[in-house]
Amino acid sequence: MVSTTNLIVGLTGGMGCGKSTAAVMFAERGFRLVDADRIVREEVLPDPAVAEAIGAKLGPATVAADGSVRRDRVAEVVFKDPASLTWLEELLHPRVLARWREIFGQARSTAFIVEVPLLFEKGLENWFDFTVCVTTDSAQQLRRLEQRGIPPELAHQRLAKQLPLARKCELADHVLLNDGSTDFLREQVNALAGRLLKSHTERPHGHLHVSPS
Repeated sequence: MVSTTNLIVGLTGGMGCGKSTAAVMFAERGFRLVDADRIVREEVLPDPAVAEAIGAKLGPATVAADGSVRRDRVAEVVFKDPASLTWLEELLHPRVLARWREIFGQARSTAFIVEVPLLFEKGLENWFDFTVCVTTDSAQQLRRLEQRGIPPELAHQRLAKQLPLARKCELADHVLLNDGSTDFLREQVNALAGRLLKSHTERPHGHLHVSPS
């Protein structure tokens, strides 16, 4: 679902590659940031019906006494059980997509950067005019995840649920390399954002052409 007046850019990459950092940089260039994980965390999981379904399916330990979903406990369950992960995604993803539809439908001539960890895994390419993948080397990736408090064993489990990073890079329209400094990543984002915004203002409705860097 691609808008004919908005510019909708999908941003993905592996865990620990710097997607969120790049997304903020796009926002600094005037893109409106939509974070799929934030929608899940702040809008979908607080829904009492969603919390009730999770507690019933994944066990009472996944819901706190106040009715809120305990995301850490949910993660422990679903990353060990593929069937539970599939069930959870089928519960959450339609609600996220409905929210996207609402956000995009209310906007006109707006440039969006949409951070989506599982963009290619879930076949969401058609939602976007252009896709971007942030990549880094595996050692750097694991180091960043460990700095977030994710132990190596759990990091490997979670990464195994995603497409290999090299495949994501092949599928994306553009790749951002995040092996160096923050300024190096910002230079790449600024260059790409400028080309995307220029192409958006010049394109006929429904067509986007971005010149090579």
